[in-house]
Amino acid sequence: MILVTGGAGYIGSHFVLAMLEKGKDIVIFDSLELGHAEFIETLKKYGNVKFVQGNLKNLEEIRGVFLMNKIDAVVHFAAYSQVAESVKNPQKYYYNNVYGSLNLLNAMLEFGVNKIVFSSTCATYGEAEYIPIDEKHPQKPINAYGNSKLMVEKILDDYDRAYGLKSVRLRYFNAAGADSKSRIGEWHEPETHLIPNILKSSNERVFKMYGDDYDTQDGTCVRDYINVEDLADAHIKALEYLNKGGETNYFNLGANQGHSIKEVFNVCEEVTERNILYEVCPRRSGDPANLIADCKKAQQILGWKAEKKLKDSIQSASSWETYRASNL
Repeated sequence: MILVTGGAGYIGSHFVLAMLEKGKDIVIFDSLELGHAEFIETLKKYGNVKFVQGNLKNLEEIRGVFLMNKIDAVVHFAAYSQVAESVKNPQKYYYNNVYGSLNLLNAMLEFGVNKIVFSSTCATYGEAEYIPIDEKHPQKPINAYGNSKLMVEKILDDYDRAYGLKSVRLRYFNAAGADSKSRIGEWHEPETHLIPNILKSSNERVFKMYGDDYDTQDGTCVRDYINVEDLADAHIKALEYLNKGGETNYFNLGANQGHSIKEVFNVCEEVTERNILYEVCPRRSGDPANLIADCKKAQQILGWKAEKKLKDSIQSASSWETYRASNL
């Protein structure tokens, strides 16, 4: 049985759905602070999934999951992930992302579970010293979110050396899109991600474009947008790698292609067939100008590469927003 922390959230729920469709048994541990009970109900339609509500900051709550279930491996998504918020309130991020992860790892050691796939981030790299960014790029985070994830990566290295706990760290670039059948998708309150915020814009809710004076081709930030279903597939392949005896490792996950905010905005207009109002606002603290992944390592070792394009992600995100507005 696989334990999935944060399995009621955005990326975690897509991984759980993909695993259930492969006939795997899943235990979801989620506080529902950011995740959704509606996703749990949807996921239960597609296979054997248990749900335990709890918080990783409470060691006894996560110990209880190991006591009651035979856990073979862990996939760890649970974390706060808003860059701007992490700059304003680093205490929240270190306490949740680092201390919570330590509780999880210590429970794993206590119950003899020695395989974990960790949801990390390209934010551990900080400002790009070269493009595209490969796994050899220096890790110099410029915000507390990236620092918190890097701290856990370093802890995982130490836990491997000391206790033999094997990990795969997956450093995402920008997750995008939704389930291609609109069963689950991106749902944050408040919404902080680019594509859903563009899609939700209207005459009453003008889209805010943060900064048009970056050193990029059109002055807006450039990001590598990776489809959430491709991300789910990468986690499955990372788990298979560990189950076959793979050593602790780390991989970038991206589409190997950068798109500026203005480019994303234009594709959203194309997909929705409407003109979307926007206003340019000052830059947000902690936002690097340019982040594009080099994912050759994941392709060579995990046999993974991104299959979906930016337009695919925006089309699925748009379909999900339409479904959610009518049904949830």
